[in-house]
Amino acid sequence: MHELSICHAISSAVTRHAAGRPVTRVCIDVGGLRQVVPETLAHCWELAIAGTPLAGAVLDITAVPAAIECRACGQLTVLEYPVFRCASCRGTDIVVTGGVELIITSLVLQEA
Repeated sequence: MHELSICHAISSAVTRHAAGRPVTRVCIDVGGLRQVVPETLAHCWELAIAGTPLAGAVLDITAVPAAIECRACGQLTVLEYPVFRCASCRGTDIVVTGGVELIITSLVLQEA
């Protein structure tokens, strides 16, 4: 369950950037190719922040689908399955353009 270590890393970064200010929400983007289960990540978040200054902060997860661009025909394809083949020309000379994200996009701080 690598989701727990991911949550510890996120909570560490959030704590550092919040600089003592109370955090109510942490927004992240998680790409479909990251092999992270969003439900497990949400559960692990609660475990990782229990008893810390982040306790009660909500983890808002946005799933980013895997996407590719074909170098041969320029077609952009959002992948339903990890089959790295152009949907238009069926070529395999592609560039991954989405789905590898694992990034904190924003923090929502408690109003004073």
